[in-house]
Amino acid sequence: MDLRNNGGGSLYDVIQMAGLFIDEGPIVQVKDRDNKPSVLKDKDRNVLYTGPLAVMVNEFSASASEIFAAAIQDYNRGVIIGSTSTYGKGTVQRNIGLYPQNGFSMSNSDLGTVKLTLQKFYRINGGSTQLKGVYSDIVLPDNLEDLKVREKDDPDALPWDEVSKATYNVWQPGYDLKTLQQNEQTRLKSDNTFQLIREATEWLAKENDKHYSLQIDKYRAEQKAIRNTVKQLEGLTDLKSSLDVSPLSGEEQKWASDKDKQDRFNQWIKLRQKDIYLDQAVKVMNDMINQQNIAKGKQGDPKRF
Repeated sequence: MDLRNNGGGSLYDVIQMAGLFIDEGPIVQVKDRDNKPSVLKDKDRNVLYTGPLAVMVNEFSASASEIFAAAIQDYNRGVIIGSTSTYGKGTVQRNIGLYPQNGFSMSNSDLGTVKLTLQKFYRINGGSTQLKGVYSDIVLPDNLEDLKVREKDDPDALPWDEVSKATYNVWQPGYDLKTLQQNEQTRLKSDNTFQLIREATEWLAKENDKHYSLQIDKYRAEQKAIRNTVKQLEGLTDLKSSLDVSPLSGEEQKWASDKDKQDRFNQWIKLRQKDIYLDQAVKVMNDMINQQNIAKGKQGDPKRF
């Protein structure tokens, strides 16, 4: 499940989505001005998919995306892969128009609007997604890590807090997370690309915080160095050999009636084929599958041991 750069969406929809991977139970807790958290649950015992699951996130995975990732993590239903943490937006806002004749219901009032924070999200383990976001189980260096783009980088952001833990049954995944983490660390140590990404990102973050020279020649040289580093980063995120990524059967020409949409869809597929982060997620998934196969072998053939 790729939730990178996904800013969220419908609360109702994310509860239904998370419910596709668990039998039933709480997905998120919501607290309003009454200060009494309510537990929102998936009530459908049907599970669409019971196999190994990885959720990809980055710094711009926010709001409902964080609710999904947090639920999957709290249920121990899958592995979260990506930046150290997601965006950290655990609040709900509403635009209220300042035109009393419409009962303040129009969000684009000619007199202006005021945006109010009305609710706050909490994980089923009790912790808020506000400020802290969701910490990845497996961390991959990326070009946004040190650029201060998360909620916690806003000095006016609401603080993190917690409520009581909800009641839920943890999934039995059939794999060992520590082993997955160790395997990935071994791969990253032998992959020079991610080391270069980390170094370039740290350098760019320092450049963003520095004072710039008023000497035009020196300033131009500094800007050129920044552009060259950004260009280097863009090149590093492309795989040298393509992944075997293709549309689902029957969807190859999904947008055939609209050339622009079809072209964007084809381009999206090509980008996934060269995605180094997707490549690492696939490798983690393979580790999960291998662990589960070994576990099944032990159970099914006790004479082997």
